[in-house]
Amino acid sequence: MPVTECPVYDVDLYSDEVLRQPYQHYRALRDLGAAVWLPRNGLYAVGRFEDVRAALRSPVLFSSAQGVAANDHVNEMSKGTTLASDAPLHDRLRAIIAAPLLPRALEQIGPEIRAEARRLVEDLVSRGRFDAVTDLAQHLPLTIVSKLVGLEDYGRGSMLRWASATFNVLGAMNDRGCAAMTDVQEMRHYLGGSGIRERLRPGSWGERIFEAADRGEVEAERCPVLMRDYLGPSLDTTIFATANLILLFGTYPDQWDLVRKDPALIPGAINEALRLESPIRGFTRHLTDNATIGDVTVPNASRVLLLYASANRDERKWEDPERFDVRRRASDHLGFGNGTHMCAGLHLARLEMTALLEVLVEKVRHFDIGEPVLALNNVLRGLASLPVRVS
Repeated sequence: MPVTECPVYDVDLYSDEVLRQPYQHYRALRDLGAAVWLPRNGLYAVGRFEDVRAALRSPVLFSSAQGVAANDHVNEMSKGTTLASDAPLHDRLRAIIAAPLLPRALEQIGPEIRAEARRLVEDLVSRGRFDAVTDLAQHLPLTIVSKLVGLEDYGRGSMLRWASATFNVLGAMNDRGCAAMTDVQEMRHYLGGSGIRERLRPGSWGERIFEAADRGEVEAERCPVLMRDYLGPSLDTTIFATANLILLFGTYPDQWDLVRKDPALIPGAINEALRLESPIRGFTRHLTDNATIGDVTVPNASRVLLLYASANRDERKWEDPERFDVRRRASDHLGFGNGTHMCAGLHLARLEMTALLEVLVEKVRHFDIGEPVLALNNVLRGLASLPVRVS
């Protein structure tokens, strides 16, 4: 139960209404206090930038070892994964999956990604109309990157569905989360099957995991679990971030004009889009002791929801935070998290988005966007569809 002085916000943060229009609720949480009790979710919510960042940088107190979901069932079944572990286990597991995602390793695939990005953009621009999600944002993850992971056709064809379900079950175990469990169990069965190694492409990222087990760097039974870690970094988060970029440039054409005139603004534009429309709403942590957050004492063993998307719009940190400004210095945003659990795929995501934008600035003067369709997900925020006409 919350301490008496803790403010209360009696709203279900995983409801359809909040998922569709979250930002007014995040602002209300920030205004109420540094930590706010959510009786509908049985969680404390932390939504201010400095408090979220401080928690992410304090992994001993704000532990991931008891899971990072907003429900007990998934927290129990995910213990010992890279996402749901603390040092030293987390560091050992992350070193294995992160190896091909480091900047130096990505230099080897950079030319292939840039070449495919150019081919894709030139084709879409020649059409004049396309969907920024299904035609543009999904292409690189579902072609080049999914093949790098090494899955056969069935696995690649299921990855989007599995990735979405993986994030859905990390929220509340509502109807959406319960429905997603079927896909999660299918994914676990496929990746945990006895013949998965033989079905992986030789030299792939997935094969590297099993080779690490051969060398004794990780237990063999953890290999399927580590395979699942590539779904998030390589798929939904990057897809949503890419489509959000197009939505923002269509909504703010003056900002696109700035980037077209000065492509050196591309890295800043990506950071600003990740700040303003964070693909990941946030994950929970489990307190290992009493924690003082602002002027609120949150008791030991509480579960705390760290809202990255709220922190990235905190008026205490950002001037005019709801404005899209490609010149803003937003490199310290929390769109990829922070600290030891910072997204392992962030360099890959930046590479893919940069490759697309580098060609788009050459080919597109204006994005005329249609009606966006939101993809409702308990933990992710992004679009299922965004019709675009380019000129």
